[in-house]
Amino acid sequence: MNAIEAVVVEKAKRAKEAARRLAYLPTTVKDAGLLAMADALEAQMAEILAANAQDLEAGRLKGLSGALLDRLMLNEKRVKEMAQGLRDVVKLPDPVGEVVAMWRRPNGLEVGKMRVPLGVIGMIYEARPNVTVDAAGLCLKAGNAVVLRGGSEAINSNSAITRIIATAAYQAGIPEGAIEFIDRTEREAAQVLMRLNEYIDVLIPRGGAGLIQTVVKTATVPVIETGVGNCHVYVDEFADLSKAEPIIINAKCQRPGVCNAMETLLVHEAVAPAFLPAIAQRLKERGVEIRGCPTTLKFVPWAKPATEDDWHAEFLDLILAVRVVRSLDEALDHIYRYGTKHSEAIVTENYTNARRFLKEVDAAAVYVNASTRFTDGGQFGFGAEIGISTQKLHARGPMGLKELTTVKYIIFGEGQVRE
Repeated sequence: MNAIEAVVVEKAKRAKEAARRLAYLPTTVKDAGLLAMADALEAQMAEILAANAQDLEAGRLKGLSGALLDRLMLNEKRVKEMAQGLRDVVKLPDPVGEVVAMWRRPNGLEVGKMRVPLGVIGMIYEARPNVTVDAAGLCLKAGNAVVLRGGSEAINSNSAITRIIATAAYQAGIPEGAIEFIDRTEREAAQVLMRLNEYIDVLIPRGGAGLIQTVVKTATVPVIETGVGNCHVYVDEFADLSKAEPIIINAKCQRPGVCNAMETLLVHEAVAPAFLPAIAQRLKERGVEIRGCPTTLKFVPWAKPATEDDWHAEFLDLILAVRVVRSLDEALDHIYRYGTKHSEAIVTENYTNARRFLKEVDAAAVYVNASTRFTDGGQFGFGAEIGISTQKLHARGPMGLKELTTVKYIIFGEGQVRE
């Protein structure tokens, strides 16, 4: 066992030992730990921001895009939001121990299903320091230990944050080892974590398509896929265009570097002549580069021609692919072919088309007349989230506390034996 493997294995071992105690820790103790973590973030904000400044400077030297630098950047407001996110989790019901069903068998046995923690969760993620806090807080409340492995771009920020929140949590009564951070940036560290079936119960990757596919193909530990978001907004022929414009601007421009941002705009040919030039100009004013189909280029001559790769792309930047379609069927076909099953939206006043879109689009979140940017645990009322699951097994969509648990069967008898 080399030095890198030894570090990862030791941290995973500590997490597994902590998970045993966390599984039955009282809610009051877990909540006290979360509140202590929140207070520590605010009290030691200067240290966090100083570490983040180092990461931002290194990112600029590496040539990271503006959108990626935005994901990496922390300021006083964002640190306070992370602290508030932990306090919001405190307000949520503890799912551990909830009996979700109970029934009596003819022989008198009472059989039930009870929520229990998953155990040890491994998080592999890229340049978003807030994930460190969200993951630690949610895992703790749901009774899980967590092993965090962030990207090299945020190594200083993540190291500082983890040290601060873990120290605060342990002082409040959380078992030591419940929050572990792998501070080795070598790729081998992540590869070791992906194969630690003895200690890790599930892996949750958060980041771009490359990271997620690497984890899916490499890991022997079960994986919950999250986050790749080639999200579409379809402007129907029956759309209220006064609604369509703010939805599109919000979905593309509010935070282009996140997974629920729109990457492709589909516009029905009936409204394209009037709508496309106007919306394209609004987007251009906000720095958006448009890559369009041949019909789009007729209405937006300054746009760049779209390639096949553009329809597949999760740009995570101020770039938008635009296609004019002849029908709802064509829009549905495009989304089925290129979508990543994350978030899709239709803008329409036609009840039948709205219902059909909801029924036929296969995605974790499907919207009528609203921005895809709402796909978020906080916006859905879950508090913070650990990621957006784009798969169908175990969890789908924003993953809150309940999605970080499984169930076990509990059986009450009075001496029954099987005949």
